[in-house]
Amino acid sequence: MRLASIASGSSGNCIYIGSDNTHIIVDTGITNKRLEAGLGELGIKASELGGVLITHEHSDHICGLGVFARKHHVPIYATRGTIDEIKRMKSLGEFDKELLHVINTDEDFNIGDIRVNAFDTTHDAAMPCGYRVSSGKKSAAVVTDLGNYTSYVTNHLQGLDAMVIEANHDIRMLETGPYPYYLKKRILGDYGHLSNERSGQLLCELLHDNMKGILLGHLSKENNMAELAYETVKLEITMGDNEYKGNDFNIEVAPRDVMSRVLEF
Repeated sequence: MRLASIASGSSGNCIYIGSDNTHIIVDTGITNKRLEAGLGELGIKASELGGVLITHEHSDHICGLGVFARKHHVPIYATRGTIDEIKRMKSLGEFDKELLHVINTDEDFNIGDIRVNAFDTTHDAAMPCGYRVSSGKKSAAVVTDLGNYTSYVTNHLQGLDAMVIEANHDIRMLETGPYPYYLKKRILGDYGHLSNERSGQLLCELLHDNMKGILLGHLSKENNMAELAYETVKLEITMGDNEYKGNDFNIEVAPRDVMSRVLEF
C-alpha cells in the first residue's frame, strides 16, 4: 500500500491511500487543479480513483468537491450527517447527488480490494469521522479534526502500518496569538483540534515495532510550525509511558501546499 498527503493543513486537506489495484482519496479541500496535479505525481489519473472518503463538511475538507464530482464522477462516501450538509451547500454548485453514498461508522465496506472502516470523532461538525483502510494484511488511517480522543478511537487505530494524525496547534502559540477568544476556546475544546502534545500522547498509545510511517497533519498556519510540531510530538513519545523514543519511528510533517513523501508499506 501507499500513503501520501497531497495537501494538509487548516487551509486545505487531501490524502491519498492506495493498493496496487485501488486508489482512494480522503477529503477534497483543495482545488481540482491541485488535486489532479498531486495524483499526477503519484502516476494516477483522477478518473482512476475508486472513491472519495469525506471526513466532515468543513470547507478545508470539501471545498473542491463540487468541481471534482462534476468532472470525474467518482463515488463519494460519507456519514449521513455529512452528506446532508453537503447537499445543503450551495457553494459546491450542482453535481450528481447519485454519487453520494451514505456509510455507517463501525461498519466495514469495500472499495475495490480496499476495506474501509469509518469511526466517530469528536469535532464541531454534523457527523465527523476518521478512516481506517486496509488491503491484505496492511492498514493505514487518517485521523484529524478531533478535539479529544477516547479508548474508542485508540481501539480503531491499533496495529497500523502508517497513518496521518493531527498535530494542529502549539497551545502557547494559540493562547498568545491573534485569534479571538471564542475561536481559541473552540480549538482548545473537546470538539476542536488536537494540540502537538495531545497528538504525541495519542501516538504513545498506538506505537508498535512494525509502524512504518507517521505523517503529522492538519497543522494550523497561524498557531503552529512544522519543526515545533515535529519536536513536540517526538518529545511526548520519548517522555511518555511506553518503551519507545521519538527517534525510533519515521515521523514527518505533511506539508501544507506540496506533496509529502510517499510512504510505502
